[in-house]
Amino acid sequence: MNTQVGPASPSAQGSAPLRDKVAIVTGGASGLGRATALALAAAGAEVVVADLDAEGGREVADIVGGHFRACDVSDLDANRALVDFAVERCGGVDIAFLNAGVATGCGVGDDFDLARYRRAMGANLDGVVFGTHAVLPALRARGGGSIVATASLAGLASVPLDPLYGANKHAVVGLARSLGPALAPDGIRFNAVCPGFAESRIIDPLRGMLSEHGTPVILAEVVADTVLRIVTGDGAGECWLIQAGRDPEPFRFRNVPAPGRPAYS
Repeated sequence: MNTQVGPASPSAQGSAPLRDKVAIVTGGASGLGRATALALAAAGAEVVVADLDAEGGREVADIVGGHFRACDVSDLDANRALVDFAVERCGGVDIAFLNAGVATGCGVGDDFDLARYRRAMGANLDGVVFGTHAVLPALRARGGGSIVATASLAGLASVPLDPLYGANKHAVVGLARSLGPALAPDGIRFNAVCPGFAESRIIDPLRGMLSEHGTPVILAEVVADTVLRIVTGDGAGECWLIQAGRDPEPFRFRNVPAPGRPAYS
């Protein structure tokens, strides 16, 4: 059995910093989405759970006293309909946790599969882009808000065993770093979380390997607590590294060449 890393002290424990806030959570039926939906609700938010898993999504919505909406995040119109649903049911949107994602299941060589590639890019990248595009008008109508996207440690490091997953997660990291400063003047904070191997369905095929190598699995509640820290904080354009054996923190992109900055120091 894998050693699991437990959550830090919840930043919102014993308080309701998100009272009167409305949060959308995609991929909310299980794993990181489920844990974050529970954490947001515990902090006082009204939660709209979105997922293709209707049974699991409704169960989570019932637990948090929120709402469920079936949503294929790879479909732009479905994202728009999700936001419209949240506005109609809850009066607006303040927080979006764009978390839905899938494993790739193919490479770029002989094992390339166009349908699997499109599915992974649709969920992992399009879901973040479409979700952001759809929710921006609702956030602006509230005077600002917070978007958190689920990237991955795979968005910060090379992933030779799944290069396409690494590619779409690197894209989410780049989007967060770029949209953060772009949206900040509107009072909208865009950030990302980058967990290592965390408790979710995506790691199901890897559990044997992780156990064999003694690789710890991060509890979903650790990621949820980090999302809560982000939405109640004031950072923008940050990519929070969540890894076993260390406190979650924004990753420091050191020595990146840029205009007016030396390439290396």
